Amino acid sequence: MTGLDRVLLTSAAVLCPLAEDLAGFADALLAGRRGAAPLTGFGLADWTARHLPDDPDAAARLRKVVWRAATPAQTAACVAVEAVTRSGAKLGDRSGLIVAGGNLALAHQARTALDFDAKPGGLRASYALTHMDVDVVGAVSELTGIRGEGWVLGGGSASGTLAVVQAARMLAAGWLDHCLVVAPLAELSAAEIEAFRRTGAMSPTGECRPFDVARQGFVYGQAAAAVLLERASVADKRGATVLAEIAGYGQCLDAKRGTEPDSAGQVTAMRAALRVAGVEASAVDYVNAHGTGSVLGDETEARSIRTVFGLRPSLRVNSTKPLVGHCLSAAGLIELIATVAQQKAGSCHPNPNLDTPLDPELALVGRSAEAHPIRTALSNSFAFGGINASVLVRAA
Repeated sequence: MTGLDRVLLTSAAVLCPLAEDLAGFADALLAGRRGAAPLTGFGLADWTARHLPDDPDAAARLRKVVWRAATPAQTAACVAVEAVTRSGAKLGDRSGLIVAGGNLALAHQARTALDFDAKPGGLRASYALTHMDVDVVGAVSELTGIRGEGWVLGGGSASGTLAVVQAARMLAAGWLDHCLVVAPLAELSAAEIEAFRRTGAMSPTGECRPFDVARQGFVYGQAAAAVLLERASVADKRGATVLAEIAGYGQCLDAKRGTEPDSAGQVTAMRAALRVAGVEASAVDYVNAHGTGSVLGDETEARSIRTVFGLRPSLRVNSTKPLVGHCLSAAGLIELIATVAQQKAGSCHPNPNLDTPLDPELALVGRSAEAHPIRTALSNSFAFGGINASVLVRAA
């Protein structure tokens, strides 16, 4: 990003069935533990008791702000508070907020509609707010003190990555000093789950097997995540701990409706990220693939990765989705944090369900973690509707 301020990732937080902290998340990934499941154990009071035991005022404030909110807003509030608290940064007028996703509370909406049909008088007035995605913007900004720009950014499964791209652009241009990117848990109702099943996109076996010849689709997962991005000059001045640099990004559309991926768009997004970062494909050590386990999606992405990176034995490719599930609009941010966690560990997590690679020459990580220095990594997100996004991350 010549002539622009560098953008640094200085804090992160996760909330998923695998773990509720970064160290536990990294350990679970490298161990190949599988937590692709709904976040059924989440409770606001329990979370604040575990994470804010020494700050009862903060715990009470969090509960007060979101206790009537839908689960997506509650999970977003938790990871946002965690990421900001860990960063030590003071957010305000020069800080922005981007909430990744759209139609976040579908299960909440479906339950409320059914209850309203059965008992109209029981409808809470608060539903006027809780059914809207912008409820997350209000809750998180109130809890973190963010008073700069803020909005919801939706791009299907690419939402998390698109939010990081937009935040990095605003920071690099000097519009903001900090930008908090939050990906709430995205909940589906039974209708959306059944629709995904009928399209054939969802695995009938409950196993996600990216890049395997026996792949049959994705497994639904639930997670929330947050990252704090800062201008390098601001982070340096306050002595912030730097986890990674957002060095490049690329995004493009396929200009067509539907679920079918397009290799040309994927290649364009990846090459744009390399160009913005000013690095050659040969300098990339690792690719966190979108890798949903879908029949056509994985075949297309494998071809796209080979087109960009060629047959390079030193590259490593894996997908985080067998471990956390497809977290929909939160997927891109969860996988960015997984990428940074692997960079810091100097190891790639396994592809635990990979038995017979669909492309034997693609440099896929095997069924066990591999020690592998990662200086530069690329994280891909490719969504329905022909939305392609890639982020290039440089180690701190």
